[in-house]
Amino acid sequence: MALKVFDLECDQGHLFEGWFSSHDDYDTQQARGLLTCPLCASATITKRLSAPHLNVKHLRAPAPTSTPASSAVAPTGATSTATAAHANPAAMARLQAAVLQEIRNVIRNTENVGPRFAEEARRIHEGDADERPIRGTATPEERAALNEDGIEVMAVPDFLDDDRLQ
Repeated sequence: MALKVFDLECDQGHLFEGWFSSHDDYDTQQARGLLTCPLCASATITKRLSAPHLNVKHLRAPAPTSTPASSAVAPTGATSTATAAHANPAAMARLQAAVLQEIRNVIRNTENVGPRFAEEARRIHEGDADERPIRGTATPEERAALNEDGIEVMAVPDFLDDDRLQ
């Protein structure tokens, strides 16, 4: 399956990638309120302009051999995450592969409780059900309520939460 990768940003300024099966899939998930920031859980997400990585090094002028006295240097940390990722695509590919491997490990080692996720997570937290790793589906409101009650959860895109990825 070919995936569309979009650069996304939440209202808190966190940049992250979203992987979708199509533009319509992004639009549908956005309309249903299913998109949230992986760092702060904000549901106010916008798609940023992005372009495919193009190999155009041969079109660039050679770098100057001496640095003029008036050149400026950006302060440490001023480079955005997106710029850093494009600067080292091999490192980004390794990071994405590692993340996908961890998601596969989660899928392999958790019980899928489906739409009962919020209910079952609360039962486990309160000691009314056996302690075990679970996964399933929950609305943004259910995830927020769980977090408010001290029950930490992590959203995983639907296409990654598939037992076939094991």
